Parts: sequence; C-alpha cells; structure tokens
Amino acid sequence: MATYLDRILSAHRESASSDARSLDALIARARSAPPARGFDLALRGAPMDEPAVIAEVKRRSPSRGDMAADLDPAQTAEQYALGGAACLSVLTDVGYFGGSVDDLVAARGAVSVPVLRKDFTVDARDVCDARIMGADAVLLIVAALDNAELADFHALALEIGMDALVEVHDEAELERAVAVGARLVGVNQRDLATFEVDSERAVRMAPLIPESVTRVAESGISGPPDASVLVKAGYHALLVGESLVTAGDRTAAIKALRGVGTGE
Repeated sequence: MATYLDRILSAHRESASSDARSLDALIARARSAPPARGFDLALRGAPMDEPAVIAEVKRRSPSRGDMAADLDPAQTAEQYALGGAACLSVLTDVGYFGGSVDDLVAARGAVSVPVLRKDFTVDARDVCDARIMGADAVLLIVAALDNAELADFHALALEIGMDALVEVHDEAELERAVAVGARLVGVNQRDLATFEVDSERAVRMAPLIPESVTRVAESGISGPPDASVLVKAGYHALLVGESLVTAGDRTAAIKALRGVGTGE
C-alpha cells in the first residue's frame, strides 16, 4: 500500500522526469543569483540559551487538511519576524501542501531573515530552482534520496551558495547525512509514511548528532513545553509550522517559544 511519502515522491519524480531544461544553464543562473542570507549562520547567531525558531508558512498538509488556506504569506512572514523568528520555512509544494513559489517570493520579500524552501527535492534542477527563486536553504530528505543523490544535491547546494537542511528520521539516516558532510541536520519527529508524530524521537537522536552540526528539531512542537524539552536535549533550532500558523497571535507564539531557553 502506497504511503503519503510514496505518493508525493512519485508525483515529484514524474514531474522531474519530464523536465527538459538544461542543468548547466540552471546552475549558471543559480550561481549568478544575489548572495544568500546565511540560513545556518542565522540559526547559530541566536542569543545564548535561546532556541532559534524557524517559523513555517504552511497552508495545509495531507494529513490535517487546511490550516490557513487563505493566509497572506507576506503578512505572516512579518508577524513571524516581529516575534523574533531567526529564519522562515516556506512550503512550495502545490499538490499536497497548497504552497507555491509565489508564497516563498512574497514571504522572503517582506522580511530580512533567511528562508528555507520546504519541498520534496528529487532532482538537481530542484536545488537550482530553490536558489533561483530566492531561497537561502534547500531541504534534502534522506528518506527520499539514494546515497548518490544525497551527496550530489548537498554538494550542489553548497556550490551555488546556499545551505542544505538535511532531514533524518532515524540513526541509519543520520549516518548517511553525516557521511555527506551535512552541517545542518533536522530530526523530523513526523513519520513521513504515516504522518504520525513521535514526540520522543528528537530527544533520542540528539546525543548521536556530532557537536559540530547545527541541530534542528522538526514537527510535533505545539508550544513552550515541547520546545523546552528539545532545547534541554541540545537542539539549536526548532522548525515549527502548524502551531504557529494557526495561532491567534503568531508574534506572541514565537516569543513564547524563544523564551523557554531563558526561563521566562
């Protein structure tokens, strides 16, 4: 039986297989794009003992349906930045998450913080497209890629001047991420096969991540109590989507997450 991830990847790979654009031309365009804002640097630059918040612009998900289908990406980005978000994550997947390239362009244009293109990267052209549209970082999901793809896409991202958030779900995937030299690793607590959340996964994985790597906890972070546990486990940053985008006061919600490291 096909899982959520199987269906999503199948759709993206089918689209990539019909993409006849020249990779060399795309790489040249990506290299000539304005300098990236420094995604990893922004996470590392968060105040001492305060988690860096990666706030997500997210309209819907396959498992939860619509969350904020009519959100204004620029206004949402401004609310996040006002709350002190270190970075943004913007969904650009159209079919399953209701996102778009336009959402990323609008959100990034409204703020000065770095932006991650949150999508299912399955082709080198996807990496280039992320940089060309203005993203400062690209998401590489280890579960979606073979070893050669993971290594090639990671190297390409760095070559064209942006960071790569390498997402893992277990120890074997973490080993693969470290093997390609990942400097920015996200532990996703959501199982991409079932979309269920294991709220203890990130805590279990934290001690296994090398000290030199920027550690990001993803998914299942509903508020300060969850954030506090992850900060104590050693995570530098928290990628938060649903609880922020559905919050009545998004600015205050981010400030509350940031406060867990200071005891506020």
